[in-house]
Amino acid sequence: MTSCEKAAVICNKAQYNEASFLDKLKLRFHLFACKNCTVHSEKNAKLTSICEKAKLRSLSEQEKVLMKEFLKKES
Repeated sequence: MTSCEKAAVICNKAQYNEASFLDKLKLRFHLFACKNCTVHSEKNAKLTSICEKAKLRSLSEQEKVLMKEFLKKES
């Protein structure tokens, strides 16, 4: 059986369509037997959905450099 730690990694990969078919199958079997991981998986899916609806994005590398430069000037 897959450990909870491995199941969490597979769950995260599955959220971004990076998990293989075999990994998804392992996760399903684990979730069938483990309520804690089932709750984690459901919360993870909700968080992903909320982030997608909010259209969150991360800063580009250039934006990060500009922000660092600005913060250095301000301090």
